[in-house]
Amino acid sequence: MSEFLQYLASTKNGDERIPPLADLSQELGVSIAILREQLEVARALGLVEVKPKTGIRRLAYTFKPAVKQSLTYAVQTNQGYFSLFADLRKHLEEAYWLEAVILLDSQDLNLLRSYIRRAREKLGGIPIQIPHAEHREFHLSIYRHLNNPFVIGLLESYWELYEAVGLDVYTDFNYLQNVWNYHEKMVDTICIGDFSAGFRALSDHMKLLQERSRQAPNQKFE
Repeated sequence: MSEFLQYLASTKNGDERIPPLADLSQELGVSIAILREQLEVARALGLVEVKPKTGIRRLAYTFKPAVKQSLTYAVQTNQGYFSLFADLRKHLEEAYWLEAVILLDSQDLNLLRSYIRRAREKLGGIPIQIPHAEHREFHLSIYRHLNNPFVIGLLESYWELYEAVGLDVYTDFNYLQNVWNYHEKMVDTICIGDFSAGFRALSDHMKLLQERSRQAPNQKFE
């Protein structure tokens, strides 16, 4: 690791102010120019934020920024990488399904039902709206209580990549209806404790998404 990353790793977890680069330069024995380069790497990794009035602040660790940087580059070089990452996401959600759903409480289930309700309203409106935000939050909310930043970071990165390849603007109405039918079945089965049936609904739903991934339009990231 760079000197700056080593310094961050040695400090306490959480959000805290970092000394100015001039002070760090003396403390670490590294030039300010080199520290600025190392600071930019830390910013890209989501480890720190820099603001004019508050200076440099250390942020709580999250895996998504590092994954997003790599995925963005990968899919720019080869759109086929999205299908590979989508397959990883499928296996990840399936592998953590039981561990995740047993952590859901009544408030969580009500939230999931609210996403379903809002999605139905959008699909039944004039004009029809694509319930992409609800789709994203529905899935992420199921796994939100997992105490694993790496799983959460991978799942969050999937949805950002999903948007980048254009799947959030897909307009097949029958497909969207089927998606939310599966979502409703997943919640219904969780509510009665039939987690196996919920898992089957999740797996069937994933088959729809895999088919879409193969049909995603070719477009470049902005």
